[in-house]
This record gives sequence, structure tokens and C-alpha cells, in this order.
Amino acid sequence: MKQTYRFFMPPVTLMGEGCLADAGKDIVSMGFKKALIVTDKDLVKIGLINKLTTVLDSQSIDYVIFDGTQPNPTVTNVHDGLKILKDNDCDFVMSFGGGSPHDCAKGIALVATNGGSIADYEGVNVSKKPQLPLVAVNTTAGTASEMTIFAIITDEDRHVKMAIVDKHTNPIMGVNDPELMVAMPKSLTAATGMDALTHAVEAYVSTIATPVTDGCAVQAIKLISKYLKRAVDNGEDMEARDKMAYAEYLAGMAFNNASLGYVHAMAHQLGGFYDLPHGVCNAILLPHVQKYNATVVPDRLADVAVAMGVDTTSMSVNDAANAAIQAIKELSVSVKIPAGLKELNVKTEDFDILATNALKDACGLTNPKQASHKEIVNIFAEAM
Repeated sequence: MKQTYRFFMPPVTLMGEGCLADAGKDIVSMGFKKALIVTDKDLVKIGLINKLTTVLDSQSIDYVIFDGTQPNPTVTNVHDGLKILKDNDCDFVMSFGGGSPHDCAKGIALVATNGGSIADYEGVNVSKKPQLPLVAVNTTAGTASEMTIFAIITDEDRHVKMAIVDKHTNPIMGVNDPELMVAMPKSLTAATGMDALTHAVEAYVSTIATPVTDGCAVQAIKLISKYLKRAVDNGEDMEARDKMAYAEYLAGMAFNNASLGYVHAMAHQLGGFYDLPHGVCNAILLPHVQKYNATVVPDRLADVAVAMGVDTTSMSVNDAANAAIQAIKELSVSVKIPAGLKELNVKTEDFDILATNALKDACGLTNPKQASHKEIVNIFAEAM
């Protein structure tokens, strides 16, 4: 059956130590005058935001700051940020942080041009118009939201994380300066790094993977396997920080175009229901979902094992797939990810509604094996 594949990413992304300085010059060349900076209170409190505002000041770019983004950004966050944007006549948006500010900024920028509420755009390519121009400055090495068409927003009323997958949410520029990532604490470095690994693995086993996404995913897995623990152990290891910045971007290129699977579909529900950290949920679920997937794509998981440095030459395909799952678990343990959902106070009595909502999540559509409600419940139970 014939199928057309579309590939999405920002027109330009700046990479490398100190590249933030060049972003200001590029913004001036694009003619923008006033930015709504979308960030969170922690990045303002520790002063990291000053690195961005200093660059903007040097280029005489006006700005106003919205620091109300929560760790799992909400419909209310988007609404509040949109009001500030309109009240201050901003002509573009800048996100500064990790996935939460980026996703919140996408919601603001999308509603600014399309109207309504961000809840109106849940699903795939619902919007009609391009969002307000967005420049995404990244401070973590995990979500890749600075370069994807995905935005995850929590609907507080339904306690559900909405997956907004929309070609109009792609930033016009991404900025990945590893100097901004040095301030990340060990736990956040670990969680975001495992998030990136999840992106790469899920994209590699996706039903719409291509040679382009495969190349990105495999290289991301190799880099994460080699450099994540180093970045966690020593946050000032600039080689590890730089390589992790490339790894998360490559993983983003992979899942932005091959999509994801049940790890994300299920993790979104945990985050929306309990307000849990996304990367940690992904890390805990990843080996259990891949155990489920190994029954249909053991060859793909065997490739993951090789990318993670496992010698599979004397193994059967099934054994190699199991070795990949074990390697994922070992990496997770080495960076001190919680062992199971029980440590996050997840309750077994909530599995029914979590599974129901997970099966509605757009990310699950490209999982290599489609699950029943009971099977999703069982995966949650195994991850406890």
C-alpha cells in the first residue's frame, strides 16, 4: 500500500556551546520586536533566565516574562500566558526551559492565532492556522519539545494530559546551548535523559518508522547509553552535556516523524492524574512496554540492544530483545530512577481509568502491537 511520509522540524536549530548569543542576532534579522518569554518560576529564581534576557537586551529586543508554567502545564497556564501576550502586544513567543515551558508556549502561540481554548486542539492537526512564531530555547536534554510538533497540556477538569500533535506547533527556531544545561540537578538530568531514550526506542519500534527516523533513533540510543550517566555524575562535564543535547535532538527528530507508543500514552495519564514527572514515568514504563512489544518486534529490539552496547553475536533474536530490555533497566538503575510506580504512590485502583484514557491517547496509535484494556492494566501492574 502506498503511503506518503512527511518530515517536520524547525527551519533552523542552533547547536553548540555558547550558541544562545547568536539567537538574538537571528531574531533581529527576522524582524521581531517584542517577545512573550514563557518559562517557570524555578528558572527565574535561580537566575538562569538572565542568560536569555541579557542576549535580548544586547539586541534591543523588548520582552515580557510569563513564569507561570507548571511542571505539567495546564489549560489555565495557557490561558494566563495568552492574556499577558495580548495585553503587551507581543509579536512572537520565546520558550525558555524544558518540555513544560515549550509545550505551554506552543499552546499560547497556537490559540493566539486560532482562537478558542487549547482544549479545542487535542488530537492530530486540528488547527487551521500557523501559530504565532515561536523560538524555543532549551535548558534540558530530554523532551525535544523545542523541535517537535507535539505539545502535552493537562486538562485540569478531566485530570487528563491532552496530546496535541499539530504541524502548526513547530517552532521556527530551536536553541540547544549545552551551557544552559549545566545547572540541571542530577535527578532532572537522569529523568530527561531517560525521556530521550524512550523517544528513540519508541520511534524505532513504531509502525511508521522510516530509514530517516531509524538513523536518528539508533544514533540517539548510542549517545544516551554512552553519555547519560556521565552527565548525571558530573553536571559540568561539557562533552557529556553537548553529546546529550545532540542525543535528545536526534531522538526528537525520530519521534517527531515516527511518533511514539504506549510508554508515552500511559505516562501521559500518570502525569495528568497524579501530577508526576514525565521522564520518570517514561523510564519506569519503558522496559515493561517493550517486553509487551517484544512478542511482535524482537528484531527491532535486538537492534536497540546493539545500539546500547550489548554484544548479541551469540544470541537469538528473542534473547537479544530481552537483553535490550535488561540494558534499559540497568541504565535506569545506574542514574537512580525509582524502581517502580509504587514509589510514586500510584494506586492500583486507578488502573482502570488510567488504561481507558491511555487507549484514547494519540501516541498509542503507532505502537507495534495494539493492546486491549486488560493488557494496558497488566502493564501498569507489572510496572509497580
